[in-house]
Formats: sequence, C-alpha cells, structure tokens
Amino acid sequence: MLASVAEEWLWLMAATATVVHCSAMARWIPAQKFWRVYPFIWVLCLAGMIAFGQATGRSLAAMLVMYAFMLIGLTIGMFPTRKLFAQWSTAIKAGETPEGYDYPRSHLTFCAVIVVLMLFAAFALTR
Repeated sequence: MLASVAEEWLWLMAATATVVHCSAMARWIPAQKFWRVYPFIWVLCLAGMIAFGQATGRSLAAMLVMYAFMLIGLTIGMFPTRKLFAQWSTAIKAGETPEGYDYPRSHLTFCAVIVVLMLFAAFALTR
C-alpha cells in the first residue's frame, strides 16, 4: 500500500519522523552536544538502511517506510523514560558520573514491543 505512494512523499515521511524524534530527544535530553550530533547519526542510519535494503533486494520505498515507522515507534517507546533522561543529563552536566544507570525493565520492554509492532506495521503496509 505505502510502496505505491510517490517516492517524494516517503522521503517527506522519513524526514518528518527524523524531525519529530530528534525534537523529542532534544527536549528530553537538554545537552547541546547531544542534540547537535544526534540528527546526523540518524541520517547515517537511514543511509545504512537504504544501502542494506539495496544489497538485499528491498525497494527504496520499503526501507523509507521501515525507517519512518521504526523511528516513530522508538519515540513512542522512549516516552516513559523521558524524565530519567532529563535527570541523567542534568547529572552528567553537573559533573557526576554514576557507575551505571538504572533503566527500568518495564520501560525497556515497552520500547522494544512498540518498535517491533511498528516494524510489523511498516512491513505489512509495504506488501
């Protein structure tokens, strides 16, 4: 279904997903060094996904849809952890370096389930 949409719209969908995710992360992690570099990391991930898709015989449309859905799923999945991200960022900015970060398993499970569900939805919509 989405694979038959014009490619320009799929690029727009991928760009919008990147902007939404990076904006959310910039709000949740108020460290300038982080949010200045973070969008470029996702652009490189998109390039890697496209290269992998081309190497394995998948279409560009399918890879763009997978990227956009995965990124929105990641944003939704990380929503419960936003306060912890802000606390950790503030602690790091203050110079504190804890030995480990206590990431709740329920948050990790929620994030993984949402990302997998979004990838299944993207896969179903590109068939």
